[in-house]
This record gives sequence, structure tokens and C-alpha cells, in this order.
Amino acid sequence: MTTIAFIGTGIMGKPMAENLQKAGYSLHLSESRTTAPSSLLEGGATTFSSNQEAAKDADFIIIMVPDTPQVEDVLFGTDGIDAVLDEGKIVIDMSSISPIETKKFASRVNESGAAYLDAPVSGGEVGAINAALTIMVGGDEATFEKALPLFGAMGKNINLVGDNGAGQVCKVANQIIVALNIEAVSEALVFASKAGADPERIRTALMGGFANSKVLEVHGERMVKGTFDPGFRIRLHQKDLNLALTGAKALGVSLPNTESAQKLFGLCAEQGGEDWDHSALVKAIESLSNHNIRGE
Repeated sequence: MTTIAFIGTGIMGKPMAENLQKAGYSLHLSESRTTAPSSLLEGGATTFSSNQEAAKDADFIIIMVPDTPQVEDVLFGTDGIDAVLDEGKIVIDMSSISPIETKKFASRVNESGAAYLDAPVSGGEVGAINAALTIMVGGDEATFEKALPLFGAMGKNINLVGDNGAGQVCKVANQIIVALNIEAVSEALVFASKAGADPERIRTALMGGFANSKVLEVHGERMVKGTFDPGFRIRLHQKDLNLALTGAKALGVSLPNTESAQKLFGLCAEQGGEDWDHSALVKAIESLSNHNIRGE
């Protein structure tokens, strides 16, 4: 049986690991950061006190942690899995982190004889639960093919987009598009509401035309109803847009609307909204407009 060391069983990682378990994979979990979820233990997962112990006898090591420093720590820190990497193991980082640092991480892992894929995801907690994630993969084709059955247990739209680092570039591009769509839907619904129209009726009408999008469908409903429990937290989207803006500066690329969305997320954070769902960007537009579309 194929064994997977899964490091990082938070909001996204837990359902992803559960779906791998349902698909018949044996899981090794590290409790170096947090206690293993009971659902995974009940499903037969084995726990270890360190990342190295969890990864030692695993065929694949999947990392799903918040940011670049945490990935680096899992890979090369005091309890870094680099100490137990050898030929045949495949490391898959499914976190959303710096494309530049990803290339460095991949080079170091590949030097050990192991293989590396960067495979960030999109689809939020709902996509993770339903095994419907979009998975954007960077790495060589042979390694991708070996990992494809694992990806198929967690997602539906799975693409090899280039060499190591390209997966993270694709995820940053995804987060730019999502942020700007959230900003556009927020502005449209606030405008419509302030003009005296029912924002929910406007949303329904727009869903039948060229303005339709998943953001309008899902997050537009959240905006109208005021349901901002996190599927994807504002602070994590801020992190991703910071990667975009930092990368753009290094490349000499102008991203004016990405800067605008980042500022609006910042206004939400100032209101104590770092852990709101990112659809709550509408609250920043409402604040600037002195108008609440929910009549609150």
C-alpha cells in the first residue's frame, strides 16, 4: 500500500487527507505542530511526534501549511524532512508560497535524489471537502504522472503547468483574478444597492449574462446574506497578493488593481476582519461608501 506522510491538517489539509484516506492510502501524520484530527485517526492514520519520523518510511510527503517560512521549516528546519529524503520519495508542496523560494526548495530536494512537485490548490474548504479542488502543478512530467492518482483523490481540475515553480506562479495568478472579481462584485452590489435596487435581484439577473462568475454566484450570495465565516480567510488572501506584488516588483510588472484589492483587504483587517472570509471585502467598499447593502 502506498504510504503518504501528510504534514499540515488544518482547514484545507484535513479534508484533503481524509479524501486520500478514503481512496485507500495509508497516512502518516506528524504531531510536531498540532494534534492529529480524530477523523483521520479513526480512519487508521498513524501518528508520529516529528516530521522526520512521519516522512521516513513514506513514499510521498505532502505539505499543506500556511506560508513560505513554514514550508522551509518542514523541509530544512531542525525537524526537516531533508534528513530522511532519498531516491524514490516524492515531496509535494500543496501550500501557496513564493514561486522564487519554491524553485530553491525544489533544487535542494532534487539534489537529495528525491523528486519535488509544487502543487498549490484552489477551491477553498468546500472544494477540499468535496475532492473538487483545482490543482496547479509544477515539476517534471514523470513525477507528475506518479502523483496523479493522489491528485485525483483530492481534485478534479488537475494540470501540469510547467517546471518547478510554475505551479506557484499559476496560483498567484489565480489569486489575482479571484481578488479582482471579488472587488468587482462588491462594487457592483454596493452601487446597485445605493441606487435603490435590491442587490439579490441584481445578482440573480447578472448571473444570466456575461458578468456571471463563480465569485458572483458564491461570494455574491455571501455578501448579500452577510455570511462571512471563513472558507478562505482574508489574511491568507493578503499573503497571496503580497506574493503577487513582490513578484511584480521584481519583474517590473504593474498590477494597479491588485494593489487596490490589497488595500481593501487591509481596510477589512483594520476592522478586525483578518479571519473573515475574503468575500467580506465588500465591507471595505461599504465603509468607503457609507452604505451597507444588508441594511445593517
